[in-house]
Amino acid sequence: MAYCIGEDCISCGACESTCPVGAISMGDDKYVIDADKCIDCGSCAAGCPVSTITQE
Repeated sequence: MAYCIGEDCISCGACESTCPVGAISMGDDKYVIDADKCIDCGSCAAGCPVSTITQE
């Protein structure tokens, strides 16, 4: 079960820098998580200042 970035994303980039496997990148209008790369560690959710990252 991968993590997902919600619509409240403010595109600050905090999550991208916390991901140990590089599964997060900038999408069209917000950051996105590549579910195939995500290892479900939760680092991104812990580092999100607006708490918009949840497990799918």
